Amino acid sequence: MLSDTLEGIRGIDLHLHSTASDGKLSPASLADLCHARGLTHVALTDHDTIDGVEEADERCRYHGLSLLAAAELSCQWRGIALHVVALLPEGVSPALEEGLKTLGLARDRRAREIAHRLEKVGLADGLARARQEAGSERPLGRPDFAAALVAAGVVPDVKTAFKRYLGAGKRGDVKMHWPELATVVGWIRDAGGVAVVAHPLRYGMTRRKRDLMFSAFIDAGGEAAELVSGYQNPDTTHDLARQLDFHGLYGSVGSDFHYPGGPLSPGTISPPPRSHVRPVWCHPALRRFAGGE
Repeated sequence: MLSDTLEGIRGIDLHLHSTASDGKLSPASLADLCHARGLTHVALTDHDTIDGVEEADERCRYHGLSLLAAAELSCQWRGIALHVVALLPEGVSPALEEGLKTLGLARDRRAREIAHRLEKVGLADGLARARQEAGSERPLGRPDFAAALVAAGVVPDVKTAFKRYLGAGKRGDVKMHWPELATVVGWIRDAGGVAVVAHPLRYGMTRRKRDLMFSAFIDAGGEAAELVSGYQNPDTTHDLARQLDFHGLYGSVGSDFHYPGGPLSPGTISPPPRSHVRPVWCHPALRRFAGGE
């Protein structure tokens, strides 16, 4: 049974990525790593897909871990690209399944446009090169193109690839017409899931604008936000906790883990502050996952 407070929590990570999207570990290998690190409750949140959940669930059951089906869905609000984590205790509904197909097609169109633009800076056959770096048929993302730029010798490292070509406002930063925030939250609600704003401190919003975003999210049926995503400044985390408490949102936590050897590992998060924010696993829909039933 998970704690009914956020302070001092251990063993939980509700934001993890595998090779089903832009992570570097297979779903099974990710489950192995979570077990090795002492986690007990996890969610696989690959971008715009649940393709890795079945494999991860089989391995998690072997280790005795509780896995929550989930996905990190792309959307927009007032022209700002946002991510919303869908926690899906009841799985995928027909409406959400169609939504995932829509997002997959959008990602494919985006990848083709990125490849076309990068060909002009020296990345010949960019789509095939990015696919080779991805190592599978999953939707491609900017990290795959960054790796392709490095492998082709166009840039010395991934950091430079983003700085020159793939970062915000650069040639390879292709803006997508993602679905509206309310639409994506509606898909999650239709599936009996809980919608969670992913890493709300990373969108470059002022506090006031973040308040407006939270209000729109709640009006659409959203109920939670990540209070802690990986490592965070304690002062900003305290302030975010006050915001979530003001709006009556549940709080979630996750590492946003993508690959071994980086600064983050499964379960690596800054300590949540003492607050009145209720953990998202206390949501009625997630009681069984938390061990309450």
